[in-house]
Amino acid sequence: MRTVNAYAAPSATEPLVKTTIERRDVGPDDVEIDIAYAGICHSDIHTVRGEWGDIQYPQVVGHEIVGHVRAVGENVTKHQVGDLVGVGCMVNSCRECEQCLAGQEQYCLKGNVGTYTSVDPADGTITQGGYSQAVVVDQDFVLRVPESLDIEKVAPLLCAGITLYSPLHHWKAGPGMSVAIVGLGGLGHMGVKIAAALGAEVTVLSQTTAKQEDSLKFGAKAHYATKDPETFETLKGSFDLIINTVSAKVDMGAYLGLLKVDGTLVNVGAPSEPLEVPAFALLPGRRSWAGSSIGGIKETQEMLDFCAEHGILPETELINAEQINEAYERVLSSDVRYRFVIDAATLA
Repeated sequence: MRTVNAYAAPSATEPLVKTTIERRDVGPDDVEIDIAYAGICHSDIHTVRGEWGDIQYPQVVGHEIVGHVRAVGENVTKHQVGDLVGVGCMVNSCRECEQCLAGQEQYCLKGNVGTYTSVDPADGTITQGGYSQAVVVDQDFVLRVPESLDIEKVAPLLCAGITLYSPLHHWKAGPGMSVAIVGLGGLGHMGVKIAAALGAEVTVLSQTTAKQEDSLKFGAKAHYATKDPETFETLKGSFDLIINTVSAKVDMGAYLGLLKVDGTLVNVGAPSEPLEVPAFALLPGRRSWAGSSIGGIKETQEMLDFCAEHGILPETELINAEQINEAYERVLSSDVRYRFVIDAATLA
C-alpha cells in the first residue's frame, strides 16, 4: 500500500479538504501512475454534491488524469516505467459481455468500474479519483498519451474530449454535414474543435454572443444566441446533427425543430432533472433524440491520436490544489474558459 496526498469531499455539503488515501499494491496486471495533472469536470461537482445519487464519503473525484508510469506489474506489456499515460472515466469492466467484447466498455452490461465512487474488483474498496498524487490502474484501462500533446493541457481530453469525439464519430460527422454544438463550455469547445477537424460545418448555439470570437477561432462557421427567439426561426430545419452539452434543462422541442429531416439531437450533458420532449417535435421530420456517454478504451486512444495529429487541445486554466473549491464555484458560474486543470505537484 502507498499513502498519497489527495483532496476529498467529506460530505455533500462541505468543501473539499486535503487528506491522504491509500493506493493498493501493484498487482501483476497493474500500472502505477504518478499523477502530473488532473482536470476538473462538472461531473465531479455533481457527484460530490450528491446530485446524481448517494455516494460514500470521503470521496476523491477526478477522471481526467495524466502522468508518468512509476511501476508496472509482472504481466504488463502495454506500458513501461516513464511512459506518458492517461486515465479517463473507467478503470475496469466485466470484459465478458457483448459490449465489452465489442470494445465499448463504457456500455458494459454489468456496469463498468468508474475511476471514482465504484467498487474496485481488485480489493473491494471504493475507487478514488485523480485529485491525488498517484493511482493504480489495470493496464487495459491506461491510455498512451502522444508526446506531442502538451502535458499541462491534455488531461481534459480523457473526459471532455472523448465525450464529444464519440458521438461525432458514431454519427459520422464530416464533410457535407451541418453540425450544431449547444453550449460553448468545457465540453462544447472540444466539440467545436473536433467537429471542425473532422470536416463538418459547425455552428455554435450559446446563450449570448459573448463567446462568438472564441467559437470562430475554434473552427465554427457561425455563432447564434439562443436567448434571441429569432434564432430558432432563422435556423429551423438547418442541422444534420446537434450535440447538446448543457447540463441544465432546456426547451427540447425548440432544439429538435432545428434538425433537418432524419436529423439527430444527441445529449451528452446530464442535467439532474428530467427533460421533456414533445412527440410532435420528433414525428414530422422523422427526427431522433439520442444520448451518448464517453467512449471505449480503443476509441479513446483513437481520439488522443486524432487530437495529436490535428493539434487539438482544450483551452485550460492551471490551478493549485488549494484552489479547487474556488474553481468549483467558478465552474458553476461559467467563469472559466474552458477547463480547469489541477497541478498535482501542489498536493505535496
